[in-house]
Amino acid sequence: MINYSQFEDEQPNNGMRVPSGSQVPATSGTAPVFTFLGPLEVRAGDRTHTVGGNRQRALLAALLVSPGRPLAAEQLYTELWGENPPPTFENSLQAHVYRLRRTLQQLAGPHGRAPELLTRSSGYVLELGGQETDAAAFRRLVGRARARARHSPEEAHRLLGQALALWRGAPFQDVNQGPMSQSVALALEEEQLCAVEDKLWLEIQLADPVHIISELKRMRTIHPWRERLTEMLMLALYRTGRQAEAVETFNSTRRRLANELGMEPSLKLRERLREILNQAPSLDAAVPA
Repeated sequence: MINYSQFEDEQPNNGMRVPSGSQVPATSGTAPVFTFLGPLEVRAGDRTHTVGGNRQRALLAALLVSPGRPLAAEQLYTELWGENPPPTFENSLQAHVYRLRRTLQQLAGPHGRAPELLTRSSGYVLELGGQETDAAAFRRLVGRARARARHSPEEAHRLLGQALALWRGAPFQDVNQGPMSQSVALALEEEQLCAVEDKLWLEIQLADPVHIISELKRMRTIHPWRERLTEMLMLALYRTGRQAEAVETFNSTRRRLANELGMEPSLKLRERLREILNQAPSLDAAVPA
């Protein structure tokens, strides 16, 4: 997560707006590439394929949760059948593994290099042969963006745009998710939301905040308990000369927290309110172009 305070001692950038950039990072090599930030798909060359069968997709999803690391057969039983596996679950799993191996080789084509689905004494492991999933690419780009945020906010903004462009929907959205794939999907959705917040924060700094207000209001409606969105909306409103609206944004959040959760806003949000009421000079600081 990008730390707000790293920008607040900088100078204004004269309202320059930076394009978001949405190009998906290209992949190299001839091995299939797996994408699951949305439907589970296999991309081989310039073609995109889906894997047929609910169990096949569930098996592939489980193996993609941590590629290169063995998964115990017992874990895969739970992923595929839940708490009530069939009497022949061991043979059924072996059959699904065999069919998935064959499917991956077919998708790679006669001249491609299929990922290796290996049998180990402890279970099964999927080796991607140096390729990365779209989730791994997303995390790599977000990590680079956060590392560059202080010294090159424009570059950080561009990298976040690329990372978010990889998303096509909810992770594993066409998979009957087992416990592992479901937990990974939830974690990825949280990471996506944090990346969206980071990008919006940079846009407040790099552009005229008036262009960001409508998106912040939309996001705050969807995620009313994320105080970071409320704080950013308060700041954007203040910087566009709408101090009263910024204060009312805080007050409405405070009322909702008190009425529905019996809580007060966080110390950070209360401190931001005090800065707005006192018209603190630090609130006008922005990242230089």
